Amino acid sequence: MLRIEVTNEDLARSRFALSPLWELTCALRRLAETTPGSLPAPWSGRVRPQAIPALEPWLARARDRFRELAREADLAVIYALGGPGYGVDFLSPVPASVSTTISDLLTQVRQTPPAQAHREITETLDRYPLQNPRVRQILDSDQVAGYAADVLAVAWDALLEPEWPTLRALLERDVVHRAGQLAARGWAAALADLSPHIQWRDGHVECVKITPDQEAGLGGRGMLFIPSVFVWPGISIGLEPPWPPALIYPARGVAALWENPVREDPEEAASARPLKRLLGRSRATILLALENPASTTQLTAVLGHSLGGLGDHLAVLRAAGLVTKARSGRSVLYRRTPAGDALVAAASSD
Repeated sequence: MLRIEVTNEDLARSRFALSPLWELTCALRRLAETTPGSLPAPWSGRVRPQAIPALEPWLARARDRFRELAREADLAVIYALGGPGYGVDFLSPVPASVSTTISDLLTQVRQTPPAQAHREITETLDRYPLQNPRVRQILDSDQVAGYAADVLAVAWDALLEPEWPTLRALLERDVVHRAGQLAARGWAAALADLSPHIQWRDGHVECVKITPDQEAGLGGRGMLFIPSVFVWPGISIGLEPPWPPALIYPARGVAALWENPVREDPEEAASARPLKRLLGRSRATILLALENPASTTQLTAVLGHSLGGLGDHLAVLRAAGLVTKARSGRSVLYRRTPAGDALVAAASSD
C-alpha cells in the first residue's frame, strides 16, 4: 500500500484538471493491448491482454481507424517512449485547468529541452531495451520531442478529436460532482468513490493496490486530480518532481458512456411513468438524466436527442424552476434544482 501524507497546505493547493493528451496516450495503449497483432515490442511478454467491458464498445468501433493510423503514423516511436508501468514524463505535461486543450499540451511537449528528453529516454530504455535501429535514431535526435508531438497530433485527429466533446463533457461532469462534494463535505467525501483502490484516512491518501508498502509526502505541492475515461478501471499516480503530484482516476459514468441511448431498463422505465405523464417523455427523460450535472453535449450523446430539441426542452424545464445552469470552464452544465429533485423523488415513490 502507498500512503501519501497530505497536509493542509497540500489540500489548499490541490485541484482538478483534464488532460486530453493523457486520454490519447491511454487510448492508444488500450487499443494496442486489445487489437490482435498490435502489441508493441516494449510490452511483449509483460502485458497480458484482457477484456475491458466498459470500453469495449468504443474499442471495437475504433479498431479499424487504429489499424489505418498504425499504417500511416510512426506509433513505434510513441510505444518506445513508454512501456507497461513506466514511460517518459515529457509526454504527460501538466494540464493547467479543465479548459486545457490538446494543442496546449502538444505545445508543451514540443518545448521539452533536448537534455531533459534524452535523460528520460535513457531511463526508459534501461527498463525496456530497444532493438529497432530506425526508432533508436529518432530517439537520439534533438528533435525527438517535436517528432513525437507530430505523431500524437495525427493520432488525436484519427481517434479522439471527433468524440472529444462527448468525452470532455463526461470528464467535466465528474469534476463538477467532486467539486460539489468537496465544497459541501470536504476532501474525504470528494475522494470517497474515486476508486476502490483509493481511500482517505487520517490525513493520508491510501492507494491499496500499490505494493510494496511505501510512504510518501507531497511537500506542500498539492495534488492534481485528473479524471480519465481510458484509465478505467485502474489508477495512475505520479509523485516525482519536477511535475506536480498527480492522481489519474476513472471518471464516473464510463460504463454507461457508449450504451445505446434508446435502451431502457424495465424497472427504471416503470418508475418513471408518472413523471413522463406529467412532463412528457422527453422532458421527463432529461430531468431523470440530470441526477448529476451535464452539458448539452453529454445529454445529446446519452439520450439521443437533437441539440435543438434538447435546448427547447431544457428551456421549458428552466422556466418551470426544475433545472438550472452554470458555466464550468468552456462548458455550460445543467443540473436539477431542489424542486426538480423533489419532483423526481415523488414520482419514483409512487
